[in-house]
Amino acid sequence: MGGDGTFQGLANAAFGSHVLVGVLPMGGGNDFAAALGLPADPIKAAEAVLQGSPRLVDLVRVRTAEGRTRLYAGGGGIGLDAEAARYASGTFHRLPGRARYIASALRALMGFVPIEVRIEFLESGLPACETTVLLAAALNSPTYGAGLRLAPDATLDDGSLDIVLIEDIGTLGILRLLPRLISSGELRTNHVKRWKACKVRITTRTPSAFHGDGEILGLTPVEIEVLPRAARILAPAARANPQLW
Repeated sequence: MGGDGTFQGLANAAFGSHVLVGVLPMGGGNDFAAALGLPADPIKAAEAVLQGSPRLVDLVRVRTAEGRTRLYAGGGGIGLDAEAARYASGTFHRLPGRARYIASALRALMGFVPIEVRIEFLESGLPACETTVLLAAALNSPTYGAGLRLAPDATLDDGSLDIVLIEDIGTLGILRLLPRLISSGELRTNHVKRWKACKVRITTRTPSAFHGDGEILGLTPVEIEVLPRAARILAPAARANPQLW
């Protein structure tokens, strides 16, 4: 019973075992639960789980510059979102849902310097990408930050990561995006780049914090890879209507 960070702890503890994990969404984000098709209401979610069945889903493994290895379930990345994660778990932790992450992003924007990043698509024929970004993310779920749809085509069991870069659009550009982000979670800008990959390396000119499911896991450079069908989850028999979120 908790949010994405709580589930991350369970996923790491259960990895490599035959443990069947269930989740009742009670956190600030609940993006992994939403991707499973669970209703936002924990009582309805419990009913859905009781009528559900085991499902195999992917996890994501990240190795940080410090040599730490950690699994996450939904979304992770560097840049503005990682800085916002610090405030979401601190200053603004009492705010509900998406408001927590929007407020945290606005706070993180103060004094934020866009990051020079290089993305290498390992074990793939895709060329490397070098650019200056607001954030660079590797997602297993369609959303993070309580419904921000960074990777709308992502699924939890497709055996791949959705890599998303948001190029530097300046403070004014970010402010223009906020009304739609707040109302619907949609991200509409020509400055978004997306790829599908199984393994990537993210390098930055200066060390940057990397978060997974809203938890700061370490510093860049990081290597990130998908672990197909790595967790057994008790999930609804049929996916719920996304409008429930």
